[in-house]
Amino acid sequence: MAKVTEAQVVDVLRTVIDPDRKADVVSLNMLSGLVVRDGHVTFAIEVDPQRGAAAEPLRYAAERAVDKLPGVLSVTAVLTAHRAPPPAPGPAAQKGQSHGHAHGQPEKPAVPGVRHIVAVASGKGGVGKSTTSVNLALALKANGLSVGLLDADIYGPSMPRMMAISGRPTSADGNTLQPLENYGVKVMSMGFLVEEDTPMIWRGPMVQSALTQMLRDVEWGELDVLVVDMPPGTGDAQLTMAQQVPLSGAVIVSTPQDIALLDARKGLNMFRRVDVPVLGVIENMSYFCCPNCGHRAEIFSHGGARREAAALGTEFLGEVPLHIDIRETSDQGRPIVIAQPDSEHATVYRQIATTIWAKLSGAGAARKPPRIVIQ
Repeated sequence: MAKVTEAQVVDVLRTVIDPDRKADVVSLNMLSGLVVRDGHVTFAIEVDPQRGAAAEPLRYAAERAVDKLPGVLSVTAVLTAHRAPPPAPGPAAQKGQSHGHAHGQPEKPAVPGVRHIVAVASGKGGVGKSTTSVNLALALKANGLSVGLLDADIYGPSMPRMMAISGRPTSADGNTLQPLENYGVKVMSMGFLVEEDTPMIWRGPMVQSALTQMLRDVEWGELDVLVVDMPPGTGDAQLTMAQQVPLSGAVIVSTPQDIALLDARKGLNMFRRVDVPVLGVIENMSYFCCPNCGHRAEIFSHGGARREAAALGTEFLGEVPLHIDIRETSDQGRPIVIAQPDSEHATVYRQIATTIWAKLSGAGAARKPPRIVIQ
């Protein structure tokens, strides 16, 4: 099979004409973030923010043009836009007289058919957030709910492996993707669109555009809960989720030690700043019990997340131990809630899921999206 090159991709994109500007996307400097690896191609097309979804035919045309090149196995194109910075606040705002909600900001529409969207987040990596996300989604499903799972970690998607799903999403109309499914949970991930070892060398606006498309250009159907596995930190992905969709709440995952709790506190406060309810805190890797002798060791300390939740005025949802079965089942694509549904670990996840659903269903209708406060 012929090996496609970046030069070939650029050449074919010179044939894709922007109908509004009457020139090709390359000469107009609309092409960015091009990555070609082992036949898999990803790139972004930068458009004026005012065009929005109206530029979707241009993205589709670019994707189709590249897909026809010999040696291309997959193509992923996203739209991205650079927004002008907001105007400087006037004298009244500088004097503190304009605090409150931004006037005239349009409300963001909900994702059709999805009752509640829950972000599972952490202030830092390595705390087991993705393992928590997938087991929480499966626990909600085991509790009788219709559930979707969005892998929002563009740079390090893990759901294809953890949910044992391979293949590419299909589209009946060329615009809306069908999510893939396993264990009764609908899943969407950038990992379905690129190879596992392909790096996503994308800037912030490209990540924002990809997240928005994976939310709104996917046929999720009727869901009680869409669980979103967020990347670690408090960056573009978190702000995009907070500003683009009406999040019903966020769940913070942390390990017990002080350094992890400091970052968890930042994540919790970030969601509060953008008016997203924090449903509670989960302490992951809370303790270790030796499978041979039963001795309990608190490797990363213990109880820190419970104390932090109390100090911050939010609920402590539960503690999950550090256990080899949880790690092995996740790596094998059969998470503990599926592989060992009657185990104490699966029971913990189901109890946490029950608590979260009680909070969501008690809240009534889906929340309106937050309005960003002008400081």
